[in-house]
Amino acid sequence: MKHLNNSISKYLVVLIAFLIPSVFLCQSYKDSIIELRVKHMGELMDTSKHILNQTEIDHFEGLAYFEVDTSYRIAGIFTKSVGKKFKMPTSTDRLPVYRRYGYIEFEMGGRVYRLTVYQNMALKKKKEYKKYLFIPFRDATTGKESYGGGRYLDFQIPTKKNVPLDFNRVYNPYCVYSYRYSCPIPPEENTLTVPIKAGEKVPVGYLKEH
Repeated sequence: MKHLNNSISKYLVVLIAFLIPSVFLCQSYKDSIIELRVKHMGELMDTSKHILNQTEIDHFEGLAYFEVDTSYRIAGIFTKSVGKKFKMPTSTDRLPVYRRYGYIEFEMGGRVYRLTVYQNMALKKKKEYKKYLFIPFRDATTGKESYGGGRYLDFQIPTKKNVPLDFNRVYNPYCVYSYRYSCPIPPEENTLTVPIKAGEKVPVGYLKEH
């Protein structure tokens, strides 16, 4: 019995040693996402950033998010597949030029999904956006819990095939806050049938006004 107790104790020590770092890493990750959300709110409320004007700020009721969920921080497989340039429709008559840069495939709920990754040709010419890629998409929450115009996820040109895909970082286009903006509409091929219950929801008070 003493030998058995010693064995159990040994495995408990190993288990605790494994779990403690995982718990801290998980909490650290959640804190980093919350920090991004606080920063985003601060930028929206800062008139010097010129995102919202004072009238829009005065009527703004706040941001809303899904709970940070590490299960939406998943592994993806990137395939580079550069397509022809095209004019992407927006919420106005503006037609910015994009091109398909590649695809990301990922598994969720036992099924494999694919999102197309785009590159803005105008931004590509700017040094700070040279590696910037863009993933606009809709999912089963669109028009319900999340904005009807779809949501966005920023991405960088990857250096390897295996890439992280973090839906907790999904954000709304500025059109959800102000009619002054012109926002890209996600192409039909980027419509997911699965609900992505992560990232930004529609703002507080938005649904009752629409």
